[in-house]
Amino acid sequence: MATFLYKLGRLAFRRRHFVALIWVALLTLAGVGAASAPPAGNSSFSIPGTEAQKAFDLLEQRFPGASADGATARVVFKAPSGEKMTDAGNKATVEKTVDELADGSEVASVADPYTGNAVSKDGTIAYASVKYDVSGMELEESTKDALEDAAQQARDAGLTVEIGGDALQAVPETGATEVIGIAVAAVVLVITFGSLVAAGLPLLTALIGVGIGVSSITALASALELGSTTSILAMMIGLAVGIDYALFIVSRYRAELAEGREREEAAGRAVGTAGSAVVFAGLTVVIALVGLAVVNIPMLTKMGVAAAGTVAIAVLIALTMIPALLGYAGRRVKPAGTKGKRLGRFRKDDPKPDQPAGQPKANLGTRWASFVVRRPLAVLLLGVIGLGAAAVPATSLELGLPDDGSQPTSTTQRRAYDLLSEGFGPGFNGPLMVVVDAKGSDAPKDAFDDVASEIKGLDGVVAVTPPAPNKGGDTATITVVPDSKPSSVQTEDLVHAIRDAGGDIEAKTGAETLVTGSTAMNIDVSEKLNDALVPYLVLVVGLAFLLLIVVFRSILVPLKAALGFLLSVMAALGAVVAVFQWGWLSGLMGVEETGPVMSMMPIFMVGVVFGLAMDYEVFLVTRMREAYVHGEKPNQAVVTGFKHGARVVTAAAVIMMAVFAGFIGSSESMVKMIGFGLAIAVFFDAFVVRMAIVPAVLALLGKRAWWLPKWLDRALPNVDVEGEGLRTAAERGTGPDEDRELVRT
Repeated sequence: MATFLYKLGRLAFRRRHFVALIWVALLTLAGVGAASAPPAGNSSFSIPGTEAQKAFDLLEQRFPGASADGATARVVFKAPSGEKMTDAGNKATVEKTVDELADGSEVASVADPYTGNAVSKDGTIAYASVKYDVSGMELEESTKDALEDAAQQARDAGLTVEIGGDALQAVPETGATEVIGIAVAAVVLVITFGSLVAAGLPLLTALIGVGIGVSSITALASALELGSTTSILAMMIGLAVGIDYALFIVSRYRAELAEGREREEAAGRAVGTAGSAVVFAGLTVVIALVGLAVVNIPMLTKMGVAAAGTVAIAVLIALTMIPALLGYAGRRVKPAGTKGKRLGRFRKDDPKPDQPAGQPKANLGTRWASFVVRRPLAVLLLGVIGLGAAAVPATSLELGLPDDGSQPTSTTQRRAYDLLSEGFGPGFNGPLMVVVDAKGSDAPKDAFDDVASEIKGLDGVVAVTPPAPNKGGDTATITVVPDSKPSSVQTEDLVHAIRDAGGDIEAKTGAETLVTGSTAMNIDVSEKLNDALVPYLVLVVGLAFLLLIVVFRSILVPLKAALGFLLSVMAALGAVVAVFQWGWLSGLMGVEETGPVMSMMPIFMVGVVFGLAMDYEVFLVTRMREAYVHGEKPNQAVVTGFKHGARVVTAAAVIMMAVFAGFIGSSESMVKMIGFGLAIAVFFDAFVVRMAIVPAVLALLGKRAWWLPKWLDRALPNVDVEGEGLRTAAERGTGPDEDRELVRT
């Protein structure tokens, strides 16, 4: 591995014009594809294997042309104080608004509040239901404008009018904090390298990689039905790993220059050593993201594969474009231990004028590692107890999917949600749709009535509409209004109660009863994600464990890496619960409404954080492994690894945290929660697990940390992550030309 990458790095350095041209061409091609691609259509949210999805598919089959997946809007009216919606003037205003709403090319139907029993008991609130032929993301802007104009005219007439539903659904915005995150990354890079040129290389390559990845996603969005958040999440992860991977290689390049090597040779060795760590770190991220397919939720699978593709591009760019740009930069990238004139002449770890030559002052990483190996048990206990305390809120984790009730109170969707709750009860915002398939029943109409009667007798039911059969008379829909809000445990219990009652009805009448609707779909999604979490953990952690055995040639080091990851993920989930569910620091994070944690958050965090955590594990521990293989004692190898890697890993972690934290400003609650969760998870994993727990455990294990059964050692391929092949060539006294011949053989 190291020898091949060494050759690749030198080739990219020498043929930098050709390499740069290829990447610029790919960026241009992806950009043209994105610009000419049709706009993304409906992102189908199907959940194979669930009852809610089965019922939805049955509706499309038995009720053709009903636009089951079409957008909906609820235009909610509230009368002025002291008046009612049944007053003549208010009624005339509503009827005029209904007529205007029906006048649209994409409108399928509009239900009048006065003929559809959609006026509250006290007469103060009413609503009109609008059904469209296409989904919310496919609605034309003119249709949305017409909806808002009709509502505004009713407001001008004196009514309070708000619009709920998904008709006003928009592509989420990330806000200015994303740019701030990149700016923080730039500052950290300048401080780390002491050079604007060296700092600019990782940013430039990361932006090119993300540009190619996101543009490709945009170009394929319509054909592959990619959701609006897919490109945002790919950008989030691609930026973070793209900067980090380039940072690792540029740092190693400067270290090789400091040892007196020529620039082409230094580029080759940087790619051969740090590049090997980048390859395996990238592989763990790709495995974790692609492994999301285990959950069998197409939307989640597409998100994972798209993000994994962006990570793969980041790896390739780091291995090829970074050495090419280093060739262009020439002497403007200084060896480690020197800085540009603007940023000062000396670094803290440089020998000072009054300091003896050859005895540089130990850097902070070295001093910290020396402290940890002297007090490993105390550091280990403190780290584990601290993460355990942070994980405590995770014990009260409540999962759900966001609805209009989780929107900020400043939005019309949330205000419509509150008005409907006020006028018709909290369960009205999450009605359940019961589909009765009586094709196998001798008396379909009697079966429909039996189901409706059985549901009326259940606890927690406010209203049950009469069965609405299809033209064939073999299938009917029944709308059930719970007495609790959609995301409550009581509503979940009611869904299970209806399904249990349906089993008895099928035994008696032969009619199958299915529960669907957005509320039931959310419940099924949460249960499916919970059921998939353990298999996903086994698959992803198992594959990465095998990969790390090959990298580190050890059993205990990969085991320690996996256990440390679990600690950081649990602590991060605890932080997410504290902020988004309990409301701690919610104002600081811009969380206007607390509630259940998004149901896909745990499994998504497991996938992404595991891959990112292995970045630091691979880069930091490979330097320790390299020192140990070259003859240092175990504790000294830990200190050496921190001497060379701590500064870079710290900078990489701060950059990754800044990039993820930049997405906290998103208008989409899912993106905001994921940005915060990943940022805090990187903090816990990088600064507590990798910087404290890992060296403490390695110090306690000593030589046993690097133990590997001889039979397994013989069976495993030697990927040479430490660059032993390159070291051997150097010990033979071969120069750059001879090394070039060596790698060709």
